[in-house]
Amino acid sequence: MRESTRGGGKNAISPLPLNRSRVLAAAVELADERGISAVTMREVASRLGVEAMSLYNHIANKDDLLDGMVDLVVEQVDLPSDIVGWREAMRRRAVSAHQVFGRHPWAPQLLDSRKTSGPSRMLYLDWVLGTLVNAGFSLEGAARAFSLLDSYIYGFGMQEFNMAADSDASPEEMAAQILASIPAEKYPHLHRMASQAMESGYDAEADFEFGLELILDGLETRASAGIAG
Repeated sequence: MRESTRGGGKNAISPLPLNRSRVLAAAVELADERGISAVTMREVASRLGVEAMSLYNHIANKDDLLDGMVDLVVEQVDLPSDIVGWREAMRRRAVSAHQVFGRHPWAPQLLDSRKTSGPSRMLYLDWVLGTLVNAGFSLEGAARAFSLLDSYIYGFGMQEFNMAADSDASPEEMAAQILASIPAEKYPHLHRMASQAMESGYDAEADFEFGLELILDGLETRASAGIAG
């Protein structure tokens, strides 16, 4: 099928030979800007400046598109091979995943909901499970630890995304707005926390790593006690 091009508006990519990588990259870019619900074959084609039917030379269907998008994002997560300890490997993977999902906040819901998997997602899942099993966790225990870590990564990321989506203000400006509505005599602890956030700023990465270390502490305690099952 000959691929036809057409005007795609100011966001359209200049005409270049179409391939699977360009289609997936355009779909990821679209999801980053407008959310996963905006990703349709027609919208992706418009962004690329081609007819929608041209995509089917490189993408089998919508499911193939979504699986490919997940793979493209998962490829960005650090799966360290240069360290021995499972705890540091999990910490680096978690921090990297948190950063990657911060750039692509739509990705976690797809990562866990897809019934089919591309090679990068398969490698990602296998690496996490294998790292934990090799550290002494049973397969069931490894799956539970994986679920616990990712629940924290996803939940923290969702909280950050929701805070950013609700306001264009900085965390310090938001704290100032909140502080003005909190009577110190009635809510002294909440007032002090908002005051501190306004004065010293909010360090989201420090908060994330604090919670992550607590989870890793718990998993390490179980592993050391021989109850990593």
